[in-house]
Amino acid sequence: MKVILLENLRNVGSIGDIIDVKRGYAKNFLISKKKALFASKENISEVEKIKKDLSKKDLEKKKDAKSIQDKIQNKEFIIKKLCNETKELYGSVTPTEISKTLKNEINFEINPSQIQPLNEIKSIGTFKVLINLHSEVQSRISIKVLPEETIK
Repeated sequence: MKVILLENLRNVGSIGDIIDVKRGYAKNFLISKKKALFASKENISEVEKIKKDLSKKDLEKKKDAKSIQDKIQNKEFIIKKLCNETKELYGSVTPTEISKTLKNEINFEINPSQIQPLNEIKSIGTFKVLINLHSEVQSRISIKVLPEETIK
């Protein structure tokens, strides 16, 4: 299915690009999240007209992402979780929990889908996490997992 992009997307394309993607990806993600339109003649001419505005909005998003990156780059955030005596967690630290911690610490909400732990966080320790703030801006943070209390 051919779609025309309304945003710069990493590994997909730039604003105004006409790309061929699978129908499910187009309908369930790109079009539903308003990141693309069906590539009809009317939509192509419409996007050509508003391309400058879209680029301007994308630059603003990139600028906001850079300011957030400056706040969190290489910082360490602490999450307390229940664990057993072998320092293994009951469950794991999820992107949703990381998102809530970031909201409490830096007062900015980051979507859990933008958060990528480099390894599964299932024990006590320090873990690296990648945060995709924009298609061209990424940030690395550390998550330090501390025991809330030990259950025997």
